[in-house]
Amino acid sequence: MTILGIDGEKFKINGEYTYKGRIYEGKLVEGLLFNVRAVQAIFDDENPETRTLWAYPDTGIWDPSRNTEEFINALPEWKSYGILGFTINLQGGMPIVRTEFSQPWVNTAFYPDGTLKQSYLDRLRKVLEEADRLEMVCIVGFFYFGQDERLESEKAVISGVENATSWLLASGFKNIIIEINNEANVPAYQHEILQPHRVHELIIRAKEITDGKIPVSTSFCGGVVPPPPVLENSDVILVHGNGLTPERLKKLVDDIRETSQFKQKPKPIVFNEDGTDIINLVAAFEKYSSWGYYDQGLNNYYDGFQSPPVNWRVNTETKKRFFNKVAEITGNAARG
Repeated sequence: MTILGIDGEKFKINGEYTYKGRIYEGKLVEGLLFNVRAVQAIFDDENPETRTLWAYPDTGIWDPSRNTEEFINALPEWKSYGILGFTINLQGGMPIVRTEFSQPWVNTAFYPDGTLKQSYLDRLRKVLEEADRLEMVCIVGFFYFGQDERLESEKAVISGVENATSWLLASGFKNIIIEINNEANVPAYQHEILQPHRVHELIIRAKEITDGKIPVSTSFCGGVVPPPPVLENSDVILVHGNGLTPERLKKLVDDIRETSQFKQKPKPIVFNEDGTDIINLVAAFEKYSSWGYYDQGLNNYYDGFQSPPVNWRVNTETKKRFFNKVAEITGNAARG
């Protein structure tokens, strides 16, 4: 059983700090959580008019089970480079470039009333089992803008949080971080309770259910300091670095650390989405914050990690640059 722990700004796995004792170029690595955005690991599409968009080139059809199995099969390779975490989402993420505000596909683990679909839970359990075996951490996101409106009401959103959190707690896995929604400040969220001024209500509700057994948070767009109620109630501070220069990324970390909420109770700062430019990876590391690789891709079963059909292997030069840099920082063996 893999058990995630938090000690101030540091992560522990099975009672030991991650990357225990590791120093790189005079900077502390111990306690960080290098991660990958893999939100489509349990992706599906129930819309027959768009389902064909994700067809595998060798079969001409979309297969959600194949997608999950290939993701699971890639995880040992990721771990060998020093990756210890990844983010998945019960409503996926933007599967085609620049379609944030137009999402006709139906990718959601929730029925309209907030109950959960067994097919998604089956795939999620397989992912959690492999992460547990590999001693990796899974950040499980619940909601994504463009899909949240598939829940019929605010009551359904609350039920969705309660149902998903209760399922994760009952699963017995202890290598999980809950992310209520991806980028709460994106104006596309239709349910007010998922927006910045109220999302802390869902964080609090999830924490009531988990009773400290699973860390809970939510994320915000690049450059945004989460509002005080989110900083206060989150167990981990999840932020994104998209569009930030290294200088602005460092300032974001500094600004978070200057808040009264952080000073009162320091906690890990985790970028669980940024981009492919490792200059921001280095900037985050230098500020002692964890960094997450986001590689959109082109729906070609080759590039990236977010545009289905996804090739989950470290198979492109862009991917290799990131994974090899993590290997270098963490002391794992880099590849060609």
